[in-house]
Amino acid sequence: MTPPFDPIERLPRALHALDQPPSGPGWNLPELSDLLPAGAPLRPAAVLIALIERANGPCVLLTRRTEALRLHAGQVSFPGGRIEADDADPVAAALREAEEEVGLAAALSSPRGYLDPFVTITGFHVYPVVATVSGGYVPRLDPSEVAEAFEVPLHFLLDPANVRELEMDWQGRRRRLLEYRYEGHRIWGATAAMLVNFRHRLEQAT
Repeated sequence: MTPPFDPIERLPRALHALDQPPSGPGWNLPELSDLLPAGAPLRPAAVLIALIERANGPCVLLTRRTEALRLHAGQVSFPGGRIEADDADPVAAALREAEEEVGLAAALSSPRGYLDPFVTITGFHVYPVVATVSGGYVPRLDPSEVAEAFEVPLHFLLDPANVRELEMDWQGRRRRLLEYRYEGHRIWGATAAMLVNFRHRLEQAT
């Protein structure tokens, strides 16, 4: 279902400004606080939510990680990774990782702002950076990290009917898990949660 608003037009009102990375803990920290090592600092990371211009509307770029990776092997994710010392800010880190992983040159991306920060079970504090991307982009994968890149129409991800909320007992607590299914791909966990956060922020940006 096509959303009853133009998501690209709403981006300036829906996102945290580029010059003001969102501060504070990840919005999901209460759900994970009992799973993270006590007193251990979270490692800063950034991901790029790339909205690629296509004839039928913007599509979100996603990757499937290789099975050989130490963390999140085989899972669907956004391009991204930890913020290095020589990255100027989370935006620079997200753009660098996207170029390294899927050959997305920074010149093709127009960063627009941040979603709310997110904490992963593996101990990362993630800054999700939203960018619009030229339709001329063609993926070029780093096979050591990325097994596959694919695109999902943004209107599909913004339709609440396409996301399932699951509950499971794990590590002594009842926990919530979000999941999309698209053309054989399972988009779940942190990636699905950030996409739902994106939808909520767009819906609230009236």
